[in-house]
Amino acid sequence: MRNIIVVGGGAAGMMAAVSASQNGGKVIVLEKMASLGRKLSITGKGRCNITNIAEKEIIIKNIPGNGAFIYSSLHKFGNQDIIDFLHHYGVMTKIERGGRVFPVSDQAKDVVSAFLKAFKDLNIEVVTGQQVKRILTHNGKVTGVLANNNVKYDAEAVIMTTGGSSYPGTGSSGDGYRMSEAVGHTIIPLKPSLVPLEVGEDWIRELQGLSLKNVSASVIFAGKKVADDFGEMLFTHYGLSGPIILSLSKKVAELLNHHPNEEILMEINLKPALSAEILDKRIQRDFEKFTRKQLKNSLSELLPAKLINVVIDLAHLDPDKFVHQITKSERVRLQEQITKLTFTITATRPVSEAIVTAGGVYVKEINPKTMESKIVKGLFFAGEVIDIDGYTGGFNLQAAFSTGYVAGYNAAKYDYISGEA
Repeated sequence: MRNIIVVGGGAAGMMAAVSASQNGGKVIVLEKMASLGRKLSITGKGRCNITNIAEKEIIIKNIPGNGAFIYSSLHKFGNQDIIDFLHHYGVMTKIERGGRVFPVSDQAKDVVSAFLKAFKDLNIEVVTGQQVKRILTHNGKVTGVLANNNVKYDAEAVIMTTGGSSYPGTGSSGDGYRMSEAVGHTIIPLKPSLVPLEVGEDWIRELQGLSLKNVSASVIFAGKKVADDFGEMLFTHYGLSGPIILSLSKKVAELLNHHPNEEILMEINLKPALSAEILDKRIQRDFEKFTRKQLKNSLSELLPAKLINVVIDLAHLDPDKFVHQITKSERVRLQEQITKLTFTITATRPVSEAIVTAGGVYVKEINPKTMESKIVKGLFFAGEVIDIDGYTGGFNLQAAFSTGYVAGYNAAKYDYISGEA
């Protein structure tokens, strides 16, 4: 029975441990935090967007950061496989908008519990509070790892699933990059991916905490729309967040990186389902209903309370003017602000606040069919430590599960004589 060490007990690490054990490996998971699955338990606002029911090709398109690298992994362990695994351990799933898959319970902790049940069934050993400091090698092959207090763990295979640099409080503090680089791997520079955005407008603070549904957001650069999305978003004291903003943040980050001195705008359409003509009729209808009221008191059925004064001010309208006195041109200005609420993007939030880290172990140095290092025999990688990142919608977790499964399988099946997975 082969000794296999999994470094990191997140989504990829837990999947790798299960896969390796199912295929004959004797597995030890070393996790520096006090419990497994810390980041997994808070994903999707604590609901856990497990995967997406999209076809393999669509999943890959939604992982713009080296999605093609996981093609083989998706083939061996796809979206239905993780769903079946969770069903086996009592976690029923449901499909929501955009093909997103969640636990029926809406509890991410249930997904973690399913893995812990599998660990118990498979007699997988877990050592928490044990931080790995170094990968040990000899003659180009893995021999184990060195943990804190100079505790040495011997193994024929090591699977690095240490995550990225986002949410360091969950344990993803970038240790895996340093250790991988020390044994010869190239680390692609780290950048935030799926990250909130900072804006230049001071009045954003007036909207702090406001959450919107069924709105559209568009990234505008050089006068052209270069990306857009529809769904939910959130205003914060520094700028914009929420699902559609996070999805667009990768494009914004690229623009900020390549065009640091050029203006990048985010336009929010608060009523994307209404044409200009229909929106105008809706406004006129509200004005007729509230004909004896001032403008500031006539928009409560059209806009959230926090947005009313902001929109009126940006449209350069008098909030105390009675609605029956509003002219057509003033109504047009109001419409424009409702459909093009515009913000100037100044920066992304730091990588520590990103949901996903872009960058990491260079994919050209990993065999995509086995997840084994091309530099060190018996060293495998899975999950966010690799330079892979996707959009929101379950794509990043699927990448973690798929690469974790393949890494675990091949670590257990590894031919230690030929040195090939």
